[in-house]
Amino acid sequence: MEKTISKRGIVFLLLFTALALVGMQFNFSKVIGMDNQTFTFFQFFGPIAGGFLGAFGIVAVLFAQLINFVISGKETTLVNILRLTPMLFAAYYFSKNRQTGFSDKLSIAIPLAAMLIFWTNPAGLGAWYYALFWTIPIIAKFLPDMLVLRSLGATFTAHAIGSSIWVLTVPMTAAQWAMLVPVTATERLLFAAGIAVSYVVFTNILNMADKAWDITKFVNIDQRYVLSPMPAKAKKE
Repeated sequence: MEKTISKRGIVFLLLFTALALVGMQFNFSKVIGMDNQTFTFFQFFGPIAGGFLGAFGIVAVLFAQLINFVISGKETTLVNILRLTPMLFAAYYFSKNRQTGFSDKLSIAIPLAAMLIFWTNPAGLGAWYYALFWTIPIIAKFLPDMLVLRSLGATFTAHAIGSSIWVLTVPMTAAQWAMLVPVTATERLLFAAGIAVSYVVFTNILNMADKAWDITKFVNIDQRYVLSPMPAKAKKE
């Protein structure tokens, strides 16, 4: 993909931003610990922007979130501003599928830092095992490049950032964090499945678009996830 983005690339970026805004309007589940905070269906596909557009994908995610922040009339509080960051890091993680092990130091450092932040809080230390969820993005970096692992790593990177912010800004007990273990496992598995499925779907849509408009100059299309057409059945004589 070229370092500069063309007019067609800008169009795609704007289309993704619009799709992201639509996804943000539909709530999936409430965020425990604070009123009027929810996870939306954006969680199911947000990180894939990094896979298709690289750094521009991260910009698209930020742009979409800022627009939603304004149109939804959210208060400009520290928590609300910080809540913009998890999906940015998830998109970053998802964009680095070709970098494994210690070659992608930031993707390893982020969950490690989140674990340390979580354990410095008394409630977090009391539920220390909760932060072990964030070993998943690290472990995934040392395993074969698989879409499911990449998706799990992305959603748990977002979770690591979000939870480390939460433990410092929202009063919760160790018991409450412990109660969230099965909830978190279920939610993040669903998010990872959504990320993987949406990536395959959009990969195939973009692959078809590439045949008409030659978009691979500014959009990464991983041919491993392009579904081959079913072979035609041989006619019986």
